[in-house]
Amino acid sequence: MSTAAVIGTGFIGTVHIEAIRRMGVPVKGALAGSAESTKSASDRLNLAHSYKDVSEIASDKDVNIVHVTSPNALHFEQVTTLLNGGKHVICEKPLALTAKEGEELLRLAESKGLVHALCFNTRFYPMVHEAKSLVKAGKIGAPTYVKGSYHQDWLLQATDWNWRLEGEKAGDLRAIADIGSHLIDQISFVTGLEVESVLADLHTIVKERQKPTGPVQTFTVDKTSKRETVKMSSDDAAGVLIRYKNGARGTVSISQVSAGRKNNLSWEISGTESAIAYDSVEPEKLWIGHRGIPNEISLKDPTTISSDAARNAFYPGGHIEGFGETFRALFERVYGDIESTNRKVDYPNFRDGVTSLRVTDAIAKSSKTQSWVKLD
Repeated sequence: MSTAAVIGTGFIGTVHIEAIRRMGVPVKGALAGSAESTKSASDRLNLAHSYKDVSEIASDKDVNIVHVTSPNALHFEQVTTLLNGGKHVICEKPLALTAKEGEELLRLAESKGLVHALCFNTRFYPMVHEAKSLVKAGKIGAPTYVKGSYHQDWLLQATDWNWRLEGEKAGDLRAIADIGSHLIDQISFVTGLEVESVLADLHTIVKERQKPTGPVQTFTVDKTSKRETVKMSSDDAAGVLIRYKNGARGTVSISQVSAGRKNNLSWEISGTESAIAYDSVEPEKLWIGHRGIPNEISLKDPTTISSDAARNAFYPGGHIEGFGETFRALFERVYGDIESTNRKVDYPNFRDGVTSLRVTDAIAKSSKTQSWVKLD
């Protein structure tokens, strides 16, 4: 039986802890940004141990797997320490700040024979896996054109603030690294298409923000804090054209400043025979478009969808599953891999993380040069 530790106790770190516990796996302890916040989170989450640093986790013989949900800039150093300590790792995306750093982590994990996973959890809605099964079975023909968007509004106002707005913590990219990476990965997962080159235009819509002088949790709004004006350079929104290796084309839109859109990931994939479309706001549905016969709506039901999709469904048809279940579905596959002697990697790992970083590196370069950029 595995025992876990978690680095990061904010919004996503808490989601990780809840999902781990739902699998019946014990979480020994956590590490936050300071001793005070670690103690506070440990009390709030009923954790037995508060770690003082990453090295203590890496040397803890009770723990065999660590979830890394800390700010992006810390991933490379923390994951390196954990791998050298012999720990299996599930890391939030992005894996690192650059593809070069990601490649180093991939090589280290593989050289030590450790399980390594990247938290592209949005793949694990059952109907996303169902879409993949339809494409794989040739039900839509060959994919030819993709359109997608991932829109939020939580950074719309100049008073909205989060660590992702700080370059030293998040890196140069923001909306693309934070949510665009999920969308582009999910499209590639469903279609099997590999990105060849990109043409990108990144936008800083809110050019000055009012930064609170105290700590702020993700998705919280506190307009009473003392603030200072800071200039912004990272992307609030982006438009990206994509050329895939098989000749297919894609157009994606990314925004964290779209009023009313709380967390909308959607895409439509057109094939030579039919099309499929998905919207995370209605995660139980998959639209299937035809020419010449009526369109279809496929609903999540473990008894009617593909066996791989059904693995991610924990409730009967008609019982809605959402964001939290995607983490559990991903983690069950990773933990099953750890416990198995016949390992099967059927989840996103560090190799997927490197691919994602190559895409986002190319997007950043393309926006600066205003030209098409091929992936390294």
